Amino acid sequence: MSTPTSAAHDEPQPHRYDPLAGQRGTDGGFDLLLAGTVFFDLIFTGLPERPATGTEVWAQGMGSCPGGVANAAIAASRLGLRTSLAAAFGDDSYGEFNWSTLSEQEDVDLSRSRRYDGWHSPVTVSMSVDRDRSMVSHGHQPPQDASAMIGEPPKARATLVDLRPELEPWTRQAADAGTLLFADTGWDPSGEWSHDTLAQLERYHAFLPNSVEAMRYTRTDDPWAALYALADRVPIAVVTAGAHGALAVDSISGEEEWVPALPVTPLDPTGAGDVFAAAFVTGTLAGWPLADRLGLANLAAALAVQQFGGSLAAPGWGDIADWWHQADQRTSGGSAQWLRRYGFLRDVVRDVPRGAMRRATATIGRQSDAQRPGRPAGSAEAEGKAAGQSGALGLS
Repeated sequence: MSTPTSAAHDEPQPHRYDPLAGQRGTDGGFDLLLAGTVFFDLIFTGLPERPATGTEVWAQGMGSCPGGVANAAIAASRLGLRTSLAAAFGDDSYGEFNWSTLSEQEDVDLSRSRRYDGWHSPVTVSMSVDRDRSMVSHGHQPPQDASAMIGEPPKARATLVDLRPELEPWTRQAADAGTLLFADTGWDPSGEWSHDTLAQLERYHAFLPNSVEAMRYTRTDDPWAALYALADRVPIAVVTAGAHGALAVDSISGEEEWVPALPVTPLDPTGAGDVFAAAFVTGTLAGWPLADRLGLANLAAALAVQQFGGSLAAPGWGDIADWWHQADQRTSGGSAQWLRRYGFLRDVVRDVPRGAMRRATATIGRQSDAQRPGRPAGSAEAEGKAAGQSGALGLS
């Protein structure tokens, strides 16, 4: 086992645009602390069908990028959150790519991550077919768990974890120190969807399942019924419903909202749920109204699924500002309605500089082209790639 290696100090480098700048004190700390498995993702898009036994299918597109918990880490960092990640990295090429992409390109703090000699980095192959995906993964248990890697958790305003029957030691310590717990969940292969697991929500600040997961846990057959059942257990309950948008109840503020999804043609849904969660955490920490938090999360996820590449398709504030300015130039049809709904962004994007972070091309073949702090915003390369990577939503 190698000695701990850090690519960043406990205080990450500041981003060009920081939505929480006016709320930061002088005592440091992170906005978001994450722990989990980082995969090397190889993503195929534009497949006409899933390959049958003994056949070969050609994909229209391919990308590679850090995956797993890296999806949320990169999405949060691009939205200005000071993000720290505890994860195991192998000493192979996959691990080196993931480490350098997260720390050097995406400004994610890895001071509590570890590199391990001879440990094979987890790998996932994702195939996108008909707006959905299938995955094949390979990996081994890391030499240490998250609690051993983290030790005493650093000061952090929030963490995003999977809902489990019991809190991990580091999560319990963080919560006791005042960190807000945001919970996501995954598919339960056992089919039990245990109420014992759901009982853990009393320790959480927010829960963000999709509609199928929410209905399975609550034994309901309607997303709204599932939402109300969850709202009895956790201060903020959010249920995502894909093309039907997102619905939520904030029992702290008394708000109840439904925000429809934006009309898009999805290319790759990999990591969209993580992007949604990171954006919702951002809006929550910024103190925004519930409708605006859901709006930002829906928009961020919609921008992400229009590009292939999982984590590296997550939008930065530059992409969000690009979308707003493009939509603002249209004053008829459905665009006017979306402008009214997203009017809260008008004041936000006014402060977003031209050189703000934008999404990157997902490839291991060359250094990714994310526009990072320090790159001249007015350069031909920066402007050209920013324009090429930011796509307008299909508003009519």
